[in-house]
Amino acid sequence: MTYASLISWLKRFIPGPAAMGPREKIRAAFGIFCGIGVTALVSTFAVSGMAGAPLLIAPMGASAILLFAAPASPFAQPWAVIGGHMVAALVGVTIAHLVGTPMLAAPLAVALSFGVMTLFRCVHPPSGAIALIAVLGGPKVTEMGYSFALVPVLLNSVLLIASALIYNNLTGRSFPHAPAQPISPAFSLTLEDINLVLTQYGEALDISREDLEGLYQSLVAHAQTKNNNH
Repeated sequence: MTYASLISWLKRFIPGPAAMGPREKIRAAFGIFCGIGVTALVSTFAVSGMAGAPLLIAPMGASAILLFAAPASPFAQPWAVIGGHMVAALVGVTIAHLVGTPMLAAPLAVALSFGVMTLFRCVHPPSGAIALIAVLGGPKVTEMGYSFALVPVLLNSVLLIASALIYNNLTGRSFPHAPAQPISPAFSLTLEDINLVLTQYGEALDISREDLEGLYQSLVAHAQTKNNNH
């Protein structure tokens, strides 16, 4: 490996700048504050009679960033969040009961959770942490058993989704996300074309096929308009 190729490879460790202006960053940050705040407050009252029960679990922080900073992501849609969290909790508790070695149970729980999430079309990356909590969360989580999937997991998830539904729509972001209607160029790209190319590409992209189609067609239309004006 040459020096130039090494530098080029190392640069790939740093992602490109997020396509977010200052106003969008402030909007997202305040949404995260509100979402986590509401979830924590309501959960505190809801589980006040359950001594030792966790009120707000850490994976909700990661979910909140997706919900408020990237509400168009397929990973941030309501079913992905609620379904993914529930799947991870149920799978994690089951593995914790069946596998007595935590260092084996932990990777099994996360891997199997992902597999089940793909079957139910509810992949949500922060859910992997919930599977780990179910296995490694300590005696109180173990004692809760499958009720852990209801409180705090389902309770936190529903409250966070409700906050995202209200806040995102009030601030001009469609949620659940509806793909923008593309500006039709002289020629169009179909979803079948996109599916074929994505299958050949071989990697998952954090954007829906409909949004990808809309972006492509709008970019082509914009380029055609610009060329016609020159």
